[in-house]
Amino acid sequence: MDFDLSEDQQLLRKTVSDFRKSRSDIERFRKLRDDAAGRGWSPELWAEMGELGWLGVCFPEEAGGLGQGFLEAALILEELGKNLVPEPFLASVILGGYALSLAGDEGQHERFLAPALEGETSLALAWAEAHSRFDPTRVACEARACAGGFTLHGDKRFVLNAHAADTIVVSANTPDGLALFALPSDAEGLARTPFQMIDGHRAAHLKLEGVKVGADQQLKARPAAEVLARTLDYGAAASVAEGLGVAARMLEMTTEYLDTREQFGRKIGSFQALQHRAVDMFIEVELLRSLSIEVMIRADEGGAGDEDEDGERQAAISAAKVQLGRGGQFVSRQAVQLHGGIGVTDEADIGLYFKRMQALSAICGDAMFHAQRYAGRRDASAA
Repeated sequence: MDFDLSEDQQLLRKTVSDFRKSRSDIERFRKLRDDAAGRGWSPELWAEMGELGWLGVCFPEEAGGLGQGFLEAALILEELGKNLVPEPFLASVILGGYALSLAGDEGQHERFLAPALEGETSLALAWAEAHSRFDPTRVACEARACAGGFTLHGDKRFVLNAHAADTIVVSANTPDGLALFALPSDAEGLARTPFQMIDGHRAAHLKLEGVKVGADQQLKARPAAEVLARTLDYGAAASVAEGLGVAARMLEMTTEYLDTREQFGRKIGSFQALQHRAVDMFIEVELLRSLSIEVMIRADEGGAGDEDEDGERQAAISAAKVQLGRGGQFVSRQAVQLHGGIGVTDEADIGLYFKRMQALSAICGDAMFHAQRYAGRRDASAA
């Protein structure tokens, strides 16, 4: 198997790298985070990403995308993670975008997805509830039939980018089973409670009290449970890709600090005990990189009734998620500790990366969930 990037992929990575260095430094993230009246990201920069084609890179051309794949999206996420770029690529492109792409028909793609891929709007996926525990089929939200469509009743929790999204994809139970609906964020009966997560990014809890949706807002090109399972796998894979960028940057920042900070008249990087800890960080980052590469390759596999490919894809994603939750957390803790007392202050950039790693480790399944899923699939295949 060839792991080398093509010329186009290398150019994409360099373009995103140059962009995040020149357009979105850490100080920009701080300003957007601390602006309580803002949305936490810039619509202008989002539109620019759309013009560059990044928001549609992983979607088919007939849906308004560029017809490439998840690998290209992962390369973008990895680079954005290195500077904590706050625009909702994971929430809108990966979660909301894939759900719409997989479940929507041509007209719904044109109505809801195309504007988001151009950067004119943003999306969110509301699937989690108070008792979901990473299972998208554990849904209490109801879609009750009414004249011309349905009315939605229930609550959704921790919906990434729901505070700012123009279109929210919501899961609910109908008399015929689980279904997905695309609804405008200003729909009557929809209440959003915005909050700031541990990493400074914004999200919202949703309360739906008789939100009316037309039949043309139901996304039914594919079964909802199948779409959600696949979309959350993409979300988990995306969190690994961005987490790799975060971890790699934390390692780089830590080694730079060890090479400049002096104690007892010597650079602290010359102390053997600290060198060993830096090497341990390097090993965990490289393990995460290796698993991330497999996820980038396998993420688009399966989905056409091939149980073997689906199983291998899910196993690869779960293995990488476990490494993110354990190895990535190890890197983040070591980075803060090796920065000493300053590492636990808000003024230190390393703390911002630490917090982002905590959030990414939990998105679309934490290490415990994915370790259990991985073990379950391996047991099933051995039976």
